[in-house]
Amino acid sequence: MPVVRDLSVLLRFRNFRRLLGIRLLSQAADGVYQVALAAYVVFSPEKQASAAAIASAMAALLLPYSLVGPFAGALLDRWRRRQVFLYGNLSRALLACVTAALMLGHAPGRLFFASALCVTAVNRFVLAGLSAALPRVVDGERLVMANSLTPTAGTLAATAGGLLAFAVRLVVADSDAAVALLGATLYLGAALTSLSLAPELLGPDRRTASPRLGAALAGTFRDMVAGVRHLLTPPRREAARALAAMTLMRFCYGALLVLLLMLCRSTLSSGSDQGLALLGLALGMSGAGFFAAAVLTPWAVGRLGPGGWIALCAASAAVLEPALGLPFATVPLLAAAFVLGLTTQGAKISTDTIVQNTVEDGFRGRVFSVYDVLFNVAFVGAAAVAALMLPPDGRSVVLVVTVACVYSAVALTMYRFRRR
Repeated sequence: MPVVRDLSVLLRFRNFRRLLGIRLLSQAADGVYQVALAAYVVFSPEKQASAAAIASAMAALLLPYSLVGPFAGALLDRWRRRQVFLYGNLSRALLACVTAALMLGHAPGRLFFASALCVTAVNRFVLAGLSAALPRVVDGERLVMANSLTPTAGTLAATAGGLLAFAVRLVVADSDAAVALLGATLYLGAALTSLSLAPELLGPDRRTASPRLGAALAGTFRDMVAGVRHLLTPPRREAARALAAMTLMRFCYGALLVLLLMLCRSTLSSGSDQGLALLGLALGMSGAGFFAAAVLTPWAVGRLGPGGWIALCAASAAVLEPALGLPFATVPLLAAAFVLGLTTQGAKISTDTIVQNTVEDGFRGRVFSVYDVLFNVAFVGAAAVAALMLPPDGRSVVLVVTVACVYSAVALTMYRFRRR
C-alpha cells in the first residue's frame, strides 16, 4: 500500500521517529483526557449533568483553539520547540492530575473547567509546534509526504486513546479520575520522549530576527482582518459563501451533539455505563459517516461541483435529520449520527477545496486561520444555544426543527448561487 510504503520511508529518519512518538503519545493522551472530561461531566451519576454543563465542557475543549490558535505562531517563533514539547506535556500531565483530584474531591465546576481549559490551551501550542518542527527532521523531498501522514497518524492516536478511555471507564466502576490519570501518564511519556531530541534541533533559528511580541500579535490580528477582506472581494465570494455555509452546518452539528449527549445521559439509557457505551457507538457511527464522506466526496464533486455537493449535503441533512431525530429512539438516532457525519464532513471537504482553489496563495494561510476560528466558535455557540433550549431529558422538538430549518436555508442558498 502506498501509505505504508511512504511511512516506512519516513521512519528511516531517526529524529522523525522521535517527533512522531511525541505526537502519537500527546494526541493519544488528548483522546483519553477528552473522554475523561465528557464522562465526568455527562455520565457521572452524582453530577446529573445539564446542557449548560455540557456547553461549558465544549467551551473548555474548543475555545483555546479559537482564541489562542491564531496567535500561537508568534510565540512559537520565540521558544525552542523541543522545550515546548517538554514543558508543555509536563504541565499537561500535572494539570491532568489536578483534574483527577478535582473529580475525586467533587470540586466546584469552575475549578474543574479552569483546569480543563488550561490543558487544551497548552495543547494548541504543542500541536502547532509539532507541525512547525517537521522541516527540521525530514528533507525537503519528503516534507509533503510527512505533512500528509503525521496529522492522520495523530488523529488515529487520539481515536485509539479515546477507545482506551471508554474501555477503562466501562470496565472499572466510577473511574473518571483513573481515566484522567491515564491521560497524565501518556502526557508524561510524551515529555520524556522529547528528551531524546537535542534542545536546539527543532528550532527556531536564532539567527533570524523576530519582531517584538506585541508587534507580532498585532500583525497576526491584522493578517486575519486582511484575510476577511480578501474573502469579501468579488472573485472570492464563492469561498466566502462556502465558509458561511460550513459555519452554519458546524453549528447544527454541535447543537445536535449536545442533544445526543443529553439523550444518552437519560432518555436512551438506564445507567451511566449504558449511556456512555451508547455515546461511543453514536460517535463511531458519526466517524463512519466521516469515512464515507471521504470516499463519496471526490465522486460527487466531480459531478455536482463543490458548491452543489454542499447544497446536497445540507438538503439531505434537512430532510433526514428530523425524520430520524424526532422519534428520539436509539436506532434512528444512530442512523442520524451517520448521516450527520457524512454530510458535515462532505461539506467540509468541499469547502476546503473551494478555499484552496479560489483564494490567492498569499492569503490562503490567513483565510484558513479565519476558517479555523469560525469552525470552533460555531461549535461552542451551538452548545450555548442548545443549553438554553434543551430540557433535562434532551427531548426538544423545537431544537430539531430549528436545526432542520438552518440546513434548509443553507441548501437553498447554495443551490441558488450554483444556478447563477
